Amino acid sequence: MIFSPEAEANLIAAVRQIAAEEILPRFRSLKEGDIATKSRMDDLVTVADREAERRIGEVAASLLPGIVVVGEEAVSEDANVRHAIDHSTCLIVDPVDGTWNFANGLATFAVILSISHKGETVWGMIYDPVGDDWAIATRGHGARFVKADGTETPLRFLQGDAPKAATAMGYVHSYLFQGDERRRLFSRLPDFHKTDALRCSAHEYRLLSRGIVDFCVSPVLNPWDHAAGCLIVEEAGGVARLLTGEAYRPTQREGRLIVATSEDCWHMVRATITGSDGCI
Repeated sequence: MIFSPEAEANLIAAVRQIAAEEILPRFRSLKEGDIATKSRMDDLVTVADREAERRIGEVAASLLPGIVVVGEEAVSEDANVRHAIDHSTCLIVDPVDGTWNFANGLATFAVILSISHKGETVWGMIYDPVGDDWAIATRGHGARFVKADGTETPLRFLQGDAPKAATAMGYVHSYLFQGDERRRLFSRLPDFHKTDALRCSAHEYRLLSRGIVDFCVSPVLNPWDHAAGCLIVEEAGGVARLLTGEAYRPTQREGRLIVATSEDCWHMVRATITGSDGCI
């Protein structure tokens, strides 16, 4: 393990406190000037994002000496910050995943943390401030769901018959695909029983890790969105790979990510979204 159980417990406690002090008081209480746009009109950042990321970074510096903090908001200010993941031990932070939901009064947002070491995710946590509970995993040690009172439930997928697209449910970030690829994808989604998107990777992964849905598909590989969730799903017995079959790593910049509850499910999703020509 890249850090001690005591440091892990202290980090979790700090995240809960920071969320209670910086995020929840601002939910449905944002003032004029508290919200700004980044890359596009629906890509938002709020004062809660910035303050929570700042404070998590301060805690990390104290608990995990020498670790490099790679925060979503820091990368939006300076893209070069992201390169630290390639060669350093990093705490990757999404202080408020689902900012659009948060800013518009929807309670579908969460805090995502992961630790990468030598380009591999070794620890991940997805914390829901509203429910005060979290999904968490350490590579090689399984995944679990933890409630505020400390009750833990192991996360492990039950493997049954090979799934069929007609009965499968999942999240597809179809709005992030572009041009002909987007049109082809939309033409194939009706083959699934149900596809959706929550505008919050954190809650999509939380539901996937519990086997409530079968898969997630995304064309944008921001590590603060995916590193923790992919690790949690993998430690629960699932699969996280690019369309090419390459295993997911937080260092990857481009590709189409499929995360599924089983090997069979991953192949079914890939075949459904690519069609007979093998590409989206």
